[in-house]
Amino acid sequence: QVQLVESGGGLVQAGGSLRLACEISGSIPSEYGLAWYRQAPGKHRDFVASITTDDESRYADSVKGRFIISRDAAKNTVYLQMNSLKSEDTAVYYCTADLGELAPVRYVWGEGTQVTVSS
Repeated sequence: QVQLVESGGGLVQAGGSLRLACEISGSIPSEYGLAWYRQAPGKHRDFVASITTDDESRYADSVKGRFIISRDAAKNTVYLQMNSLKSEDTAVYYCTADLGELAPVRYVWGEGTQVTVSS
């Protein structure tokens, strides 16, 4: 069983920075993808950024140039460095792992961490 635990959320002023972390534990496959999604009140959960075990990353257009996703393989942790934060970045941020088609459960989600950006 794989578990994800997010940390690093909080309250920050517009223009500030935060770094989120997501630690993955349990029966981790050799290759898997990690991603961050976010959900603002009353809205759908939206893709933010993703990274593969080959360190290929993708970003939503809304965060390109401001957010950076990275991973520490030794610590089984993925980070989301968020810079130049805007009020519209306020949301609950979720970490998710894609464990592959052969996994008993392909997608695993963390419980989320709240990010609030004050204007």
